[in-house]
Amino acid sequence: MHNATMPVPQRITVVTLGARSVPSLRAFYGAMGWEENDGSDETYTSFTMGSLRLALYPIDLLGKEAAPRDDVVSSDAWNGVTLGVNVATREGVDEAFAAAVAAGAEAIESPVERSWGGYSGYFADPEGHRWELAWAPWFTTFD
Repeated sequence: MHNATMPVPQRITVVTLGARSVPSLRAFYGAMGWEENDGSDETYTSFTMGSLRLALYPIDLLGKEAAPRDDVVSSDAWNGVTLGVNVATREGVDEAFAAAVAAGAEAIESPVERSWGGYSGYFADPEGHRWELAWAPWFTTFD
């Protein structure tokens, strides 16, 4: 079914891997020849892959946002992966989040200001896959 006013954009802009060791994964992807984005460090690293960004973030910190009710480090309740949809405005996050919940998503964490300077919230689809809806003032690629 197509909805012309669908406020959740049909795209993936970020895949975040919850890393048990960001430095180790950072070294692995670097050894494959992948170039890091500016601002990458031992606590957060990202790689641009066409129109998608692959991010590495400590699994315990990602879990606090995307799976706050799960023991993400020693459990298999959540797989440590989130799919992200960046939107053009802060207000767009709230609109898309409301649309996802109205469609049957479980609200995991309502949108909040983030320490990294953006605004985002998490929901789970009916099978538990975690999605982040985000606005980041420096992220401008949406198509």
